[in-house]
Amino acid sequence: MSIEEERLTLGDGSVEQSKPRHGFWDFIWAPLYWFRMLAEEMHWSFVFGVVVIYGISQGLGRGLNRVAVEYYWKDVQKVQPSEAQVYSGIIYLPWTVKPVYGLLTDVVPFAGYRRRPYFMFAGVLGIISMLLLALRKNLHVVLALLSLTAGSASVAIADVTIDACVAENSITHHSLAPDMQSLCGLSSSIGALIGFSVSGFLVHLIGPKGVIGLLSIPSALVFLVGMVLSEPHIPNFDYKQVFQKLLDATKAMWDTLKCPEVWRPCTYMFLTGALSLSIQDGMFYWYTDEKAGPSFSKENVGFIFSVGSVGSLLGVLLYQNFLKDYSFHSTLFWTQLIFGASGMLDLMLVLRLNLKLGLPDYFFVVIDEGVSQMTLRLKWMPLLVLSSKLCPSGIEGTFFALLMSIDNIGELISMWGGGFLLHILNVTRLQFDNLWLAILIRNIMRIVPLSLLFLISGSDPSSSILLNEMPDTKEGAETLKVEDLELVSLVNNT
Repeated sequence: MSIEEERLTLGDGSVEQSKPRHGFWDFIWAPLYWFRMLAEEMHWSFVFGVVVIYGISQGLGRGLNRVAVEYYWKDVQKVQPSEAQVYSGIIYLPWTVKPVYGLLTDVVPFAGYRRRPYFMFAGVLGIISMLLLALRKNLHVVLALLSLTAGSASVAIADVTIDACVAENSITHHSLAPDMQSLCGLSSSIGALIGFSVSGFLVHLIGPKGVIGLLSIPSALVFLVGMVLSEPHIPNFDYKQVFQKLLDATKAMWDTLKCPEVWRPCTYMFLTGALSLSIQDGMFYWYTDEKAGPSFSKENVGFIFSVGSVGSLLGVLLYQNFLKDYSFHSTLFWTQLIFGASGMLDLMLVLRLNLKLGLPDYFFVVIDEGVSQMTLRLKWMPLLVLSSKLCPSGIEGTFFALLMSIDNIGELISMWGGGFLLHILNVTRLQFDNLWLAILIRNIMRIVPLSLLFLISGSDPSSSILLNEMPDTKEGAETLKVEDLELVSLVNNT
């Protein structure tokens, strides 16, 4: 055995359970034993795939990508903050069609495999798009935007495909489902923390284009996952069934969306995302401006974002330990209210009130970013739990992806709405006089969803929301077969 254990023996001599000794070295080596156990139970290639996709491609890649792309738009393409905000929304578009990727990887295999070809395609797409940005000089802004959007699509396709693998293993190894979710969450959080921590230093050393070029390495690892992943081969697949399965899935999801218990929360999720206008590019330009703003260095910006990832992880822990048992209605009320109030920290910063209070810019921004990301995660967690309870039996995976896409579309509108707000208030690369007004309007819009809470059920998270039997979707679910719709993820927020 990997860890010394003591057997607890009952009076009749039978063994009740095993209890590990909690020595110092056991504590040090426990994570390695845990990884080894998962690899032995579900094949090492699956564990490798989760670490690569969640930890390196999404976590580490997201940290490097955010800082590098911000400086790429600002210093290389020299676009206005309102334009950069709109471009961020366009780059985000591939995440709004996740159910399409889910249906394809579930019902359309290539060369007898359902997962491996999609990983390989995602890897090649990411490598080409990142290298094009890094190696091509004077790249037109349209081509740059297309390349970044293709890179985003690469990460989204890999994300959906590994979600399907996690769901499949959760079905065949149901007792290890919590361990798999922990592996996904830890990989993502640790990867993001490392990515944000080193992003500023790398941008300073090799420039934003150099860092974007480095992002081809995670894409290459995604391609490697497609090469080594262990999955059963499907010979002689009947492609004539594909259209009917896609049709059945679409009909089942539409019938479910017409249920009041589903469309009302979906409407709230969409509106709360769309109304929370995003002006992060305006804030970034102000952060790094030498005259109007505090003129943070690239290293400082990377560290600030890394603190934000710590705040996000803290939000998960706070919800798990203190808020998860409260009703959706009450939890969403307070988290939305706190989310709106936290935006006042940005207003204090831009109006330089922190200096009047004797608080240095860097210290105040670090606190601001940590609190903002923590409250954003607190707001999102109950919506994630609620989404998982809206999925009908038989089409849980693909319908969950649909709900996440609705949330992503709301976030997309918030990006474009924020870009439009920055434009009409004339917030430019060098002009920030009205940035405080943009922040104030954004904060007010964050409070508006409180008037829409009547759309949310007052039930607690432990109760069921949907009826056990839904006649409108039952037939479609049976036609699809459960094993054809395995896409599900409770750790990825996209």
